[in-house]
Amino acid sequence: MSYRGILTKRPTVCEPLTDLSKWSLDVKEGRQVWSMVDSLDEKKNDVASRYHCGLPIKDACPDFPPPTSAKESLRNGLEFFSTLQTDDGHWAGDYGGPMFLLPGFAITMHITQQPIKECIALEMTRYLRNLQNADGGWGIHIESESTVFGTSLNYVAMRIFGVPKTDQAMVRARTFLAAREGCLNIPSWGKFWLAVLNVYSWDGVNSLFPEMVLLPKWFPLHTHRLWSYCRTVYMPMSWLYGRKFQAPLTNLIKELREELLPKPFDEIPWAQYRNSVAKEDLYTPHTKVLDLFFSCVNVYEKFASRWLRNRALDWIYEVLESENEFTNYICIGPVNKAINTLITWIVEGPESEQFKKHMDRMGDYLWLGRDGMKMNGTNGSQLWDTAFMVQGLIETDLRDEFKDVFKKANEFIDVSQIKVNHPNHSKYYRDITKGGWPFSTHEMGWVVADCTGEGLKGALICKKNKFTDAPLSDERLFDAVNVLLAMQNSTGGYATCEKTRGWHLFEWFNASEVFGEIMIDYDYVECTSSVVQGLCQFREMYPNHRTSEVNKAIEMACDYLFGKQRDDGSFEGMWGICFTYGTWFALDGLGGAGYDYDHPSIKKACDFLVSKQKEDGGWGETFMSCVTREYVDHPMSQVVNTAWAVLSLLKAHYPDQAVIRKGVKFLLERQQSDGDWEQEGICGVFNKNCMISYSNFKNIFPLWALARYTTAYPDDAVFQS
Repeated sequence: MSYRGILTKRPTVCEPLTDLSKWSLDVKEGRQVWSMVDSLDEKKNDVASRYHCGLPIKDACPDFPPPTSAKESLRNGLEFFSTLQTDDGHWAGDYGGPMFLLPGFAITMHITQQPIKECIALEMTRYLRNLQNADGGWGIHIESESTVFGTSLNYVAMRIFGVPKTDQAMVRARTFLAAREGCLNIPSWGKFWLAVLNVYSWDGVNSLFPEMVLLPKWFPLHTHRLWSYCRTVYMPMSWLYGRKFQAPLTNLIKELREELLPKPFDEIPWAQYRNSVAKEDLYTPHTKVLDLFFSCVNVYEKFASRWLRNRALDWIYEVLESENEFTNYICIGPVNKAINTLITWIVEGPESEQFKKHMDRMGDYLWLGRDGMKMNGTNGSQLWDTAFMVQGLIETDLRDEFKDVFKKANEFIDVSQIKVNHPNHSKYYRDITKGGWPFSTHEMGWVVADCTGEGLKGALICKKNKFTDAPLSDERLFDAVNVLLAMQNSTGGYATCEKTRGWHLFEWFNASEVFGEIMIDYDYVECTSSVVQGLCQFREMYPNHRTSEVNKAIEMACDYLFGKQRDDGSFEGMWGICFTYGTWFALDGLGGAGYDYDHPSIKKACDFLVSKQKEDGGWGETFMSCVTREYVDHPMSQVVNTAWAVLSLLKAHYPDQAVIRKGVKFLLERQQSDGDWEQEGICGVFNKNCMISYSNFKNIFPLWALARYTTAYPDDAVFQS
């Protein structure tokens, strides 16, 4: 299949609209907040602040002499990347990519009449200008073709930020939409946001049936069985739908109606567009079961009992309040963050403490990158990136040169562990959290199975190697294992935030139209591998703690991993691109449990990877692999894909060093003179069809691969050939 998306590096269309030297990244226990300072003396994390927004840092990270060995290149890269470690011990980074997040922020701020600082609005405008495609539209993510979803919502955002309709960017966007009936065929999440803004009619939106939460909990389709990210979005969505809330009709909204709709608002037969989705957008068509369900609940909507509706909305709001409190008003992600903020404003008012807490946390999602300011996919990937870096660094004998890096990282891993169970968690559809680690920060409050596995590994490494005077106590490590044992599914696999509660048939009711497999929390190769590795390393240090349970969990998880291997030897990744990522996770997980190239399944996986190596020694896979669920070769080798492949082959003890050496040579040739690597193609994904950035991966994984290679082959200089 041919590549579909933005292949080459985008040209800079819009230069910085603010003085980038005055932007400061402030951090505390992982919290990341960008702000502009009056004086450069007030800046925090100066080097990281400059680097992430694209300013020179040669004063802190000068060029190195040309390296003569792989180990010298590794040392250069470690010196560079350690300079970017923040004051609190983590590595901050760009976790943007989806193009439907920033509009939710803009719409919420507009409706709640909260001023957007000029510097933020300017940098957000710059970002959207730089990400606009040649045809005038925006995609669902930064590398996708234009869609009605991305174009309509980002058009609205730019108008809210003050861009006039006569601006050429707006004219080009309207031209794109005019050929597609304006915004009428926008997918369901877009219909929702535009209906809330009063640009679309609720009559054009299928019923979100708030009363579903009142079904008995044993009911197969009860809300609590949904995947946590799905549940925490659709519940507040259904609250706004149940209230039929719409913003007051202002001059801007009247103009947006004229600009985005093909005919006057009152002349549109809205009900005809409920199931209508532009061909550019549609990824998951409605099933017949879903259409039948919508037919029923749309009729029900006409006769819904006000008493029953209010009872449902009251319960939804109570669950929503618990989400706000459990996450310190950060919320699980940016979509429900924006919706929860709006609902809190409606119910509690703009002067309430709850709304003020929401507004205080809005900045946690904003990230200033080299292309402008965007909204991250969560409040960051702090724990995830830091735990990976610790594991990569421990694999080299250069580790003693970077003891301070370990010490700071351990402090961050320490503070990031969630140390309590949330009050009444079961009542509000939550599981235990004490001992788990989150993807980002402890204040966000949600544990994730793979993050707990990676956090556990990081903590064990620092404790075992005595890189800290304050290692995690045995009790806290035992708490982590308790969480992991509790999260294992009967399949042997692990999901993300909770055990799987529903069945695959839930996908019959996937109404997103743009995402795949969002309805329940599935088992994943990545999550299962992380847990296997964590438990194996824990077992080495604590062989007498819950021995039989730990052994059984590892055995079941390994059986699950073997069962997920495809006929071609690959493993599909669901959170990174894609078969390279999944195969690396599988081989590192199974390798941690003692399986290597002597096992036929491991050999088969290695053969798959070797078959994908390019002439230049590298590997390259595009995001279309995630979309099509079949390997799609990238026209150019990618540093991150190559690092994953090299790590996999080394972990498996692949016998042909020449194959691995070619991959390492590619990594060395792509390294810059200061030890950094350039950002290449996007490498993260969620729900099959939306890609997401991991800007630190371009450093972490090449460094890890070089560490593993120079340990396996200490006498190979590589550059000598």
